[in-house]
Amino acid sequence: MRNIQETNRGHRNNSRSRPRTKLMSAENQIIYLDNNSSTRIDPEVLEEMMPFLTERYGNPSGSHRFGAQVKDATKLAHERLAALLGCEPTEVVFTSCGTESDNTALHSALQMTPARRHIVTTAVEHNAVLNYCQAAAKNGCDVTIVEVDEEGNLDVAEIEQAIRPDTAVVSVMWANNETGVIFPLEEISAVCREKGVVFHTDAVQAVGKTKINLAEQSFQFLALSGHKLHAPKGVGALYVNRNSKFHPLVIGGPQENGRRAGTDNVASIVGLGKAAEIAASTLEEENTQVRALRDRFETELRAQLDDVVINGDAENRLPNTSNLAFLGVDAQAILIKLDQAGICCSLGSSCTTGAVEPSHVLRAMHMTNERARSSLRFSFGRYNTEAELDRVLEILPRIVNTLRQLSPLSA
Repeated sequence: MRNIQETNRGHRNNSRSRPRTKLMSAENQIIYLDNNSSTRIDPEVLEEMMPFLTERYGNPSGSHRFGAQVKDATKLAHERLAALLGCEPTEVVFTSCGTESDNTALHSALQMTPARRHIVTTAVEHNAVLNYCQAAAKNGCDVTIVEVDEEGNLDVAEIEQAIRPDTAVVSVMWANNETGVIFPLEEISAVCREKGVVFHTDAVQAVGKTKINLAEQSFQFLALSGHKLHAPKGVGALYVNRNSKFHPLVIGGPQENGRRAGTDNVASIVGLGKAAEIAASTLEEENTQVRALRDRFETELRAQLDDVVINGDAENRLPNTSNLAFLGVDAQAILIKLDQAGICCSLGSSCTTGAVEPSHVLRAMHMTNERARSSLRFSFGRYNTEAELDRVLEILPRIVNTLRQLSPLSA
């Protein structure tokens, strides 16, 4: 556990069958295994959005029937997302993205209790939370960073120990975006409730992949992002518990019941609502078919290659996420070769890709730089197929073996 203080300011089966459209010719088809970074828009989502980009272009804040019809569509989106989350439609606030939702939650928590200037969070949060906390530290807040163990798991007792009388908010993600490790939020939120502290979770990766029922939880805030569950980019949402005080981050007009000003991004809001409706019906598919693809990928890959290690808790994680260390090989080299073969994966969070340093998540798990630098994240989705996996399992081992033969570490 460590603190960011004012003194060191310098430093995200359902049996329904849906079309798998080809992006390229069969021999050059892109195989997309980067679904934690972003997902393709579901065709049904796009179909529902299109009228609001063409003939139904009215402003939902308008005083005429044309605008009122658009307003009805945004109300339906609130209802659909609320049904997925197990909350009331009035508890849903649409935003521009998961980052805005995270920032709004933390801002609101600090504004609710101005005398409390302490934040508790974890070492493996998304940069939307960690960088906000760093900015808050520069403005006089204390921030306690709770560490994780070698498998990326949190000790609830350490969260409890970190909470102080001046703690304004505890922010812990539902599931890690790089490893998929799921955190014990029910226990953490119970500790926060007992101590009278606001609890926020970044659930960007969890929504649509695991069952959520906020009516049974004691969360004040939950953030999500549309483009992680087959809705468009540029739209997200924040759950705000109806019994919580709230201070908006974006101030202006009365949109979202005065909780997020700005003209509604109607088409994208409608799209996220439809995506939420579909996600509610495909949870079983995520946890059976998608999980089966992920598990087969890991099993067969490790049968073909030595020194392939799963990063993070192999059991307690999202059904679609596989973070693997290919020991003795630079992951950047593997990534380049896979990209040339039309296979998409990532070095980690899309918000940290390109950084010189290894992933902060993997470093927080006490890995050596060498292991962290050998790691790639593969994240599956419901549009991936067995045929695609066959091709990946043909290409990836060959790439790794070739690179290992060229590596001085193998000499």
